[in-house]
Amino acid sequence: MAGGKVKLVIFGAYNAGKSTFIQSLDPNARHVEAHTTNGDTTVALDYGRAHVHALDVHLFGTPGQERFEFVRQIISRGMDAAVLMVDCSAELDEFTLHLYETFILQKIPVAVMLNKCDLPGACPATARAAFRNAQIFEICAHEPARTMPALTAFVETLAPDL
Repeated sequence: MAGGKVKLVIFGAYNAGKSTFIQSLDPNARHVEAHTTNGDTTVALDYGRAHVHALDVHLFGTPGQERFEFVRQIISRGMDAAVLMVDCSAELDEFTLHLYETFILQKIPVAVMLNKCDLPGACPATARAAFRNAQIFEICAHEPARTMPALTAFVETLAPDL
């Protein structure tokens, strides 16, 4: 976190809400996507910025498909912390659990953002149990009123002197 800057990389499975999260924090965020039969998907990265107290927080979103591991490795270089987006309206998948375990093993500070908790069938309690030792925030990625307080709370744990 040199020079009042924080590099946060947002990880998660396909359709977890990574791009939406970044766009809710920065309406001018950049997004590189492809159009597929299942909808639009990030193929390179998302980039946005937010300000938390005196810190300039750079937000980098990664693609959610497993085949883009090389992109995640490139984007994550030099990151200060990770955000793991979890879609609580879908079953918890091995890919998401693997990402979380990797952060823990590498001692990377991580916040788990439980997204889509407001949707029918959502089960945030299941996700809370899976990530019981993590900093967990329940959000709606498209609502800045929920995403910004979660981001602020997490960043404050990274730089407690704010």
